[in-house]
Amino acid sequence: MIRNVLSIAGSDPSGGAGIQADLKAFSARGVYGMAVLTALTAQNTQGVSGVHLVPPQFVADQINAVFADVRVDAVKIGMIANAGIADAVAGALTDRRDIPIVIDPVMIAKGGAALLAPEAVDVLTRRLLPLATLLTPNLPEAAALLHQPVATNRADMAAQAERLRALGPAAVLVKGGHLDGDESPDVLATAAGLHWFEARRVPTKNTHGTGCTLSSALAAELAKGASAREAVAIAKDYLAGAVAAAARLTVGSGHGPVQHFHALWKDGE
Repeated sequence: MIRNVLSIAGSDPSGGAGIQADLKAFSARGVYGMAVLTALTAQNTQGVSGVHLVPPQFVADQINAVFADVRVDAVKIGMIANAGIADAVAGALTDRRDIPIVIDPVMIAKGGAALLAPEAVDVLTRRLLPLATLLTPNLPEAAALLHQPVATNRADMAAQAERLRALGPAAVLVKGGHLDGDESPDVLATAAGLHWFEARRVPTKNTHGTGCTLSSALAAELAKGASAREAVAIAKDYLAGAVAAAARLTVGSGHGPVQHFHALWKDGE
């Protein structure tokens, strides 16, 4: 049975992040993708120049319309933008905790633009994090959620992962891509303890949408029945291939997208 996975996120017209990246990752991982829009952005590989928000009630209406008709096997939540939308998403999903929910706390765009209003952090923490099967912050996002300095080493990463899990998520994956050095380790905190995933840093500027892509791949694997640890291993391997193949694309002049279909497309076809 092909699984159905819903993304609740913003749109990236350049196709590298947001809903567009989510749907590509879903397809690449063999699940049927659906999308609820929370925001329209004006952006490209060089940055975000504008954001137009969807009214919170209409975000909830979209979610309810999908659930009223379609079996949903997992949900990925990305950009929620403000407190009203966070409230609407939480309200629509509160009674649907029997399916995996992956939350990628999108707070700052690759170019530095703020994608989450400060007052929304409290709603995200109080209402959405307890719904999460898996939370996937990078180092600046983990620090912002905890109101702490950004982690600069593995010990700080592990401590912040455990503090975030204490806020309600069943599991937390703190991503170490912002660490200095050639390594890019991630740490997964679950009820069973901590598990580290090691990776070498890929020397490329084409990393637009990596967080969206990873969290969507995680949702796809959870929908197929993988445990959190199994899903992270599979999704990280998929993302590593997508980043390594990013140079095969010629999209924009800034931070280009990853190659979501690296295992399916051949050069020139």
